[in-house]
Amino acid sequence: MLSNKRIQELELVMEFEKVEECFKEVSSWIENVGRKRLKETVNLDDSLEMLLQTQKQFKEFDLVASEYCRRGQEALKKMNQWEDFSFVDVHSYRVKLQTYEDQLEEFCTQLDETRHRVCETVRLYEFFDKVRQGNCCTEEGVKS
Repeated sequence: MLSNKRIQELELVMEFEKVEECFKEVSSWIENVGRKRLKETVNLDDSLEMLLQTQKQFKEFDLVASEYCRRGQEALKKMNQWEDFSFVDVHSYRVKLQTYEDQLEEFCTQLDETRHRVCETVRLYEFFDKVRQGNCCTEEGVKS
C-alpha cells in the first residue's frame, strides 16, 4: 500500500509539473500582455468611428485571450483528479494551483467585463448616432 501511495504521489507530481508548465505560460501571457491590453481599453474613444476601430482591435485580442483562458481552464480540469487523492500529501501543490486558478479567474472575469463594456458602448454610440441623424432629418423637414 505504501508503495502504491508513493507511486501515485510521483504520478501526481509529474502531472502537476506538466500542468504547471502550461500555467506558467498562461500566467506569463496574462501578466505581460493580457492585463496591459485590458488597461488600454479602459478609456474608450469619443467618436463612433474610433470606437468601432477599438472594438475591432479588441475582438482580435479577445480571440487570443479567450484561447489562453481556455487552455488554463483545461489544465485546471486535469488537476481536479487531485480531489480523489486526499490521502496523498499534495497541499503545497494545491496552494500553487489555487494561486493560478485565482489569477486565471480574475483575468477571465475582467476579459468578460471588458468585452461586455466595449459591446454596450458601441451599441450606445450607434443609438445616439441614429438619434442625432434622426434629429437632423426632422429639423430639415421642419425648416422646409
